[in-house]
Amino acid sequence: MSPELPAVTAKEAARIAERLGFQFRRQRGSHAIYVRASDKGRVVIPMHSGDLKRKTLRGIIADLKISIEEFRQML
Repeated sequence: MSPELPAVTAKEAARIAERLGFQFRRQRGSHAIYVRASDKGRVVIPMHSGDLKRKTLRGIIADLKISIEEFRQML
């Protein structure tokens, strides 16, 4: 498969973060902050309506410490 980014909403990205062991910690404005205790990882997901922008999604995937292909498989 090609490494193109899928179109996903903020809720879908948050669901994947939770499957990877991240827990919702807090929210400031529209930005939800998820943390993982095992490696002190942190990801911030903007909870806006519609699909996430490509560059934002790329940053979220990097913060989740998985590849684009792994992210696609978790959808």
